[in-house]
Amino acid sequence: MKQILLIRPQGVIVTLYSESLDWQALGQVSIERASDVEPDVNGAWWAHLRDGPSLGPYPHRSQALTAEIDWLQQHRLQAD
Repeated sequence: MKQILLIRPQGVIVTLYSESLDWQALGQVSIERASDVEPDVNGAWWAHLRDGPSLGPYPHRSQALTAEIDWLQQHRLQAD
């Protein structure tokens, strides 16, 4: 996955969490969950975005995770 860093005018960095960077080295860190990926009663997978849509159903968890990342990159990691 390509790491996207959105740097706001106030100096705040917004990104999807990844262990590829040492976030503590950048200063004060605040990590917030953006979504939940869970199966439904039929075993189909859904990505429930906080303050956003529910994406799915998907037959595989990996597909729900990919949809989650794509949606977050398109809707939460764009410049204002």
